[in-house]
Amino acid sequence: MVNNNNSKAPTHTAFAFRREGRKFGRWLEIGVARADGTGTIRVFIDRLPIGGFTGGVLLSPVGTEPALPEPPPRRPGETDEDDPLE
Repeated sequence: MVNNNNSKAPTHTAFAFRREGRKFGRWLEIGVARADGTGTIRVFIDRLPIGGFTGGVLLSPVGTEPALPEPPPRRPGETDEDDPLE
């Protein structure tokens, strides 16, 4: 029998930041989470990035994706080989 209780539906998506180079990276979806209203959040992680994983997990409401962090400012004359803009 199927339980149609919407309180069991995920309320958040879990993301991990995967670093690509020293300054850049992207958010990868790694699972879901559910806030139960009592201050408890249950996180169900089904994958982790290999290489470049910073160890942090960000929970974002379902249907929204986190913004990429701003890269550090570039100083005049500074070049970096993993800078995709060069």
